[in-house]
Amino acid sequence: MRSRSRELFDRAAAAMVAAVEIYNKPGFPHKIETFSILAVNGWELLLKAKWLADNNNKERSLYVYERRQNKNGELGKKLYVRLTRSRAPFTQGLSYLSDQLSQSKQLDIAAHRNLQAMLELRDCATHFYSESVGFDARVYELGAACVKNFVSAAKQWFDRHPSEFDLYLLPLSFSAIPEISDGIVLNAAEKNFIEFLNGIDDPDSDPNAAYAVTIRIDIKFAKSSDGNALLVRRSNDPAATAIQLTEEEIRAQYPWDYAELTNRCVSRYSDFKQNDRYHAIRKSLENDDRFARVRFLDPGNPKSSKKVFFNRNILPEFDRHYSMN
Repeated sequence: MRSRSRELFDRAAAAMVAAVEIYNKPGFPHKIETFSILAVNGWELLLKAKWLADNNNKERSLYVYERRQNKNGELGKKLYVRLTRSRAPFTQGLSYLSDQLSQSKQLDIAAHRNLQAMLELRDCATHFYSESVGFDARVYELGAACVKNFVSAAKQWFDRHPSEFDLYLLPLSFSAIPEISDGIVLNAAEKNFIEFLNGIDDPDSDPNAAYAVTIRIDIKFAKSSDGNALLVRRSNDPAATAIQLTEEEIRAQYPWDYAELTNRCVSRYSDFKQNDRYHAIRKSLENDDRFARVRFLDPGNPKSSKKVFFNRNILPEFDRHYSMN
């Protein structure tokens, strides 16, 4: 029979797997919010599993206790288990457990800070409305560190490898990693969160450490004379590894058609007009794959009907020509 701590660990892994799967679904709405909720839940269960393992699997070690008022209105000395609305024992949450394990040096300080930021992201998630690519990229770095830290803690505390429960770091799919553009405009909630995250992050931390507050991930294509270098098929070289984007991934990376892009400009700029100037600016950007992708009705026939789809990165380019509301 498995111990209570092992049961909680399995549930923790299941929650984190669900978080990663949701994050990597192309075009999935409410992605960041759902990921943060599931990832925080996974970490809370992991910390509870660790706590129970260190306390002989005594569930009462997780209970929250409180004093109750006597008939004279004063608080009594006796401690009672605090109960939930359904009369179940109220247990310590992630914040308390993270603080305690960090103070006892069992939880790395970088992982503790990452969890502080994840808690803030979860608590503020319902208030975020994000169109900002820069914000999405920063959250990706935070989320990637959250998953990496979970894997490191699972190995350290329970000698469990991620392959045992199908958990891997957020995949390096090109549609999943947001691209960062210059001139990103953040709303107030996003700006406050980024400032909070920057305040607890350590830009000089060791990138090879087991734990991190955030993880910077860069993908670059470079020529190499190393015979062991991985080849990527950007041409027709049959020896290169093929990287293919699915239809869903392409739509996730280029979600806006002409009508949607125009509507975004109308709501974003005070001096915007759908005129020759707008069309000229838009067409000058359509050949740059950072901003647009042309899709043909018949992919093998460049003379067939086509439609252009746009990446969110295109908005900062228009910011240079129009005044923000």
